[in-house]
Amino acid sequence: MSIPESHHPARWWHALPDGRIQCDLCPRDCKLHEGQRGLCFVRRMEGGRMVLATYGRSSGFCVDPIEKKPLNHFYPGSSVFSFGTAGCNLACKFCQNWDISKSRETDTLMDRAAPDEIAAAAERAGCKSVAFTYNDPVIFAEYAMDVADACRARGLKTVAVTAGYIHDAPRRAFFEKMDAANVDLKSFSDDFYFKLTGARLQPVLDTLAYLKRETGVWVELTTLLIPGRNDSDAEIEAMSTWIARELGPDAPLHFTAFHPDWKMRDAPPTPPAALARARDIALKAGLHHVYTGNVRDAAGGATYCPDCRAPLIVRDGYRIDRYALTPGGRCPDCGAAVAGHFGAFAHSFGNRRIPVALHPGSRA
Repeated sequence: MSIPESHHPARWWHALPDGRIQCDLCPRDCKLHEGQRGLCFVRRMEGGRMVLATYGRSSGFCVDPIEKKPLNHFYPGSSVFSFGTAGCNLACKFCQNWDISKSRETDTLMDRAAPDEIAAAAERAGCKSVAFTYNDPVIFAEYAMDVADACRARGLKTVAVTAGYIHDAPRRAFFEKMDAANVDLKSFSDDFYFKLTGARLQPVLDTLAYLKRETGVWVELTTLLIPGRNDSDAEIEAMSTWIARELGPDAPLHFTAFHPDWKMRDAPPTPPAALARARDIALKAGLHHVYTGNVRDAAGGATYCPDCRAPLIVRDGYRIDRYALTPGGRCPDCGAAVAGHFGAFAHSFGNRRIPVALHPGSRA
């Protein structure tokens, strides 16, 4: 008898002497009784084993600009085929995608799609890459990895938008399939992680160090700047210094604006001046590429030469208005190399978001 997609066998677990099983995917190490789900809500014990409840099911598909992930150094101007599922293994009180990541309505996921169907749809849409996003792909790793294999067979790149909260063995298997990642470094404080996300900082730092030292995955980082919570000069400087030392000065860092949402509606929105201040601190700490997001900021949206500081990519939101990099990713003025993946630039996908229905009659 075939196994329903929603009951797909999961990896990374082991049986416990008391009849429970333990999930070995992420540092939460959830211990489950029969029928019980982990904190992520999509991995559960069923028939004495662990299954993934969202394999082959999505919250929807869209074609986005790659800059929206955000990735500014991974084929700028290209389009990316984006999708997610439901659930999350963090419990961020400030979640900006809570309607998807906090959803426990897995039965209402709108689209069913096999891995090759997604890769084929992305190819038809003319996308350069496929992004696992909206909720953290770590929790649907088996599905994401199969989609990544299908994408690779068609010459498509893959992108993980993740908090990086994952154990070593699944981390290695998962990122082996990825070409790029944007990792949320939510704070540089373990106290912040514990109180506001229910997680810990060190596993995220371990993921970032692993990606830098042991893989060829292109990595950019994002920090959602929340007034009064993770935006002090001291914390931003410490974080930026760590990034420059451990990941290198060319690692792009995005500071994005918070808006009150989910369970943190009492904090004010991030003022644009706070983003500019954070960017200035990070640049002074030695980082070459620091961006601001969720605001209109010409200086914070542009990519500069790391040597002569000439503006090489000028953006208005997600739209590229000027592109001066050579196809080899060099500054035309001084010849310095800009870290990232570039190639020949054709045009900017721009400030668009195009919903896609994989099957006739499905909602887009």
